[in-house]
Amino acid sequence: MSSNTTAEVILAGTDSQNLEFDSGCSSLLECLEQNKIDVPYQCREGYCGACRAKLVEGDVSYNQEPLAFVRTGEVLLCCSKPNGKVKIEL
Repeated sequence: MSSNTTAEVILAGTDSQNLEFDSGCSSLLECLEQNKIDVPYQCREGYCGACRAKLVEGDVSYNQEPLAFVRTGEVLLCCSKPNGKVKIEL
């Protein structure tokens, strides 16, 4: 993503929300925190998997390859950025 690109992040679930991911965020976790959404995490580096979420729609890129196991349809919020519009379930 280029430095001025924004992407839509949709939070699925009972309290669906639409957020904007912009270049000021280093990860999906940071974007959620900036929007005052509490997400469990521990390492912020992709080691522990505590920030695992369901990737309902879209695609992400990892800042670094996560060491925690990531199943198909899951994403680690601490070390990923959206490639365009994504829908996640916390």
